[in-house]
Amino acid sequence: MRCVAGVKKLCWHSTFGLIEVEEPLLRQGTQVQRPFSARAQVTHRCCSQPLQRVVTDVGADVSFQQAAGKLFEHYAVALPVETIRQIVEGHAQAIFDAHETEEDWPTEPGTPWLVAELDGGMVPIMTPDPAQPDQRRGKSLAWKEAKLCLVHALGSATPCYGGTLQGGVEEVGRELFNCAREAGFGTHTRVHAVGDGALWIADQIDQQFGQQGQFLVDFDHACEYLGAAAKTCSPDPTVWLDRQQQRLKTHQLDAVLAELAHHLEPETVADPDAPVRAAQRYFSNRREQFDYPGAQEHGLPIGSGEIESAHRYVVQQRLKRPGAWWCVAQAEAMLALRLNRLNGHWEGYWQDVIKQAA
Repeated sequence: MRCVAGVKKLCWHSTFGLIEVEEPLLRQGTQVQRPFSARAQVTHRCCSQPLQRVVTDVGADVSFQQAAGKLFEHYAVALPVETIRQIVEGHAQAIFDAHETEEDWPTEPGTPWLVAELDGGMVPIMTPDPAQPDQRRGKSLAWKEAKLCLVHALGSATPCYGGTLQGGVEEVGRELFNCAREAGFGTHTRVHAVGDGALWIADQIDQQFGQQGQFLVDFDHACEYLGAAAKTCSPDPTVWLDRQQQRLKTHQLDAVLAELAHHLEPETVADPDAPVRAAQRYFSNRREQFDYPGAQEHGLPIGSGEIESAHRYVVQQRLKRPGAWWCVAQAEAMLALRLNRLNGHWEGYWQDVIKQAA
């Protein structure tokens, strides 16, 4: 065996960080041996696990192009953008594949109150043309709803998050129940859920928690219907709206409905031009979902601003960047990656990676 060459390479050291080493290449017959790579368990033209972790962490927050710049600025590591994309999306897919939801009903009493919020937001999705070898050509762009949920104990500032892009309402329901289990749901727990008036949200609260769940329409969302009707119901819309809002907060839903009934548009007016009719229909069909006084009595929220904010920093911050386009499977995996970190499962994932490589 004789030395035939020496190559320089960047390596990650647990104590000194990124270092440059010169590795001798040894030839035995026709085979080239790389003793340093074999001992350090790194592969030529690949990244070590610590470097992959850094790449994935950065690429989960910014575009792959920006990630390349940050890696060079902070670690003096120059990686092609395509390499970064493959690393980030590979680990994102592994996290998505490994994700499991808890479906067993609890046996312990659990925490007294949980707060749950659900909402949907649109994500730009690209569908490639299979006839085009270059996926950037002939692609079709559309919007797909990412459904997001969060659950935390009353008074806690640390929610458990769940979400899905490809899955339907049943899937987000399972994610919701899984979040509730992580947040302390038990046999004596009451789940107070808040969201907009989408029927699927109320249905999932009932399906997942039964008599232990209650759903409240977001107060601001309800007031949007009243605000649209105010211009028809009164020459002073602001005063009229304030009056109806106070009625909603004092168990006077019937008075609100009676007020709307006085100003209903004629049947000849089309629904898009009949805001009073829309408001009356909205409140009449959801009579059990406006118990704002009961929520406030227990110190429970009547708005869903928490989940609306979560959509911005969980979904939109990465998946709705200017110029970004995703295949639906890639977007689903990236969502799973970001949820993994928010839920505190990041360290556990990399420990599993290390064990599997051992």
